[in-house]
Amino acid sequence: MIHQLTFSPTGGTRRASQMLCAALGDDIHTTELCVKAEELTLPELKADDIAVIAMPVYAGRVPSLAVERLGHVKGNGARCVIMAVYGNRAFDDALVEMQDIATELGYKVVAAVAAVAEHSIARVYAQGRPDAEDNEELAAFGKAIKEKIATEAAHDALSLPGNRPYKDGNKGPCPATDDTCTACGTCALQCPAAAIPATDPKATDPSLCIGCMRCIAVCPVQARNIAPVVERVTAFLKPLASERKHNELFI
Repeated sequence: MIHQLTFSPTGGTRRASQMLCAALGDDIHTTELCVKAEELTLPELKADDIAVIAMPVYAGRVPSLAVERLGHVKGNGARCVIMAVYGNRAFDDALVEMQDIATELGYKVVAAVAAVAEHSIARVYAQGRPDAEDNEELAAFGKAIKEKIATEAAHDALSLPGNRPYKDGNKGPCPATDDTCTACGTCALQCPAAAIPATDPKATDPSLCIGCMRCIAVCPVQARNIAPVVERVTAFLKPLASERKHNELFI
């Protein structure tokens, strides 16, 4: 069985992972870790399973909440593909961090992928990705990984780009509501960090918010935003993220 384990607040990470998993096989079990804690349903992996662990990159690291949730899914010797999904700037230390985490949890990391998806804050960068071209690249990666696993190639530790110790982490900005908010509670129901109280969905607890932008993505009236930040981030990223970057496979 292939276990697709994703932490995908705005959908891009999950779509990229699905493109890769589709080339690995048909028996796919999907677990989304970006849900409210009480809604988590965690799988039990076996040594002959394959796990695809996909996480977004926030300022060169993976989200601490995603790491915490993954920590409850032991690898039990399963072979593992790690995927860091970033917004067309850089993935920095995310892959080596994921490699260390997966190894500590008992997975055998056989391949790693750096994939591009639409930036969750400055959405002009990598807009619409992963797209058809990404699908072709990730499908080819999946076939190469499948061949490596089928031929029982030596599973030596992968040499991945990145640094240990990792760079300092940095969560994204905390979204706020504007006057169009209807207090419908959709954001509170779907916030994975429980940072939005159900009794007052116009509020956000900055000490709990991880800046994942899920509330912005799910708001039916687009009342949540980080308007003061978007312009600054877009300008900062212009020389770094304007040119299309390709997905990368490490095997």
